[in-house]
Amino acid sequence: MAESGGRRIGVAVDFSECSKKALNWAIDNLVRDGDYLILITVAPNMNYEEGEMQLWETVGSPLIPLSEVSEASVMKKYGVKPDAETLDIANTASRQKSITVVMKIYWGDPREKICEAAEHIPLTSIVIGNRGLGGLKRMIMGSVSNHVVNNVACPVTVVKSHH
Repeated sequence: MAESGGRRIGVAVDFSECSKKALNWAIDNLVRDGDYLILITVAPNMNYEEGEMQLWETVGSPLIPLSEVSEASVMKKYGVKPDAETLDIANTASRQKSITVVMKIYWGDPREKICEAAEHIPLTSIVIGNRGLGGLKRMIMGSVSNHVVNNVACPVTVVKSHH
């Protein structure tokens, strides 16, 4: 990927409304022709005996082309079920812009795994949604976006979700 010179824009997607908003923001404001749009998904830990996930437990999945992300049978191997709206947003962007869209799946704590993606891929920048938790909920649950902002070397854009 690095040889072609395109930027590697990572977007954290968990198929929620706020991650779709972040994906749309990245496509509308950041991604340009020749870039790689990397959808970073963190799935919960699973029973690894039944799938191919144990091969990639520590390093994440290989980069999965968008055409394969759209196939339910392929995604079942990884234990991930992308929603139709997220796939539509990515497919539309792929058709309308000269970009390559791929997905990278990790398993575990989203805070740590998104930071790992930034370092190991390596990403030029990351776009992440923010659910807008109040102070108490954020203190108890932790903020993924806050952790990523404070622990990666590349630029991070946090797209706030307004209710």
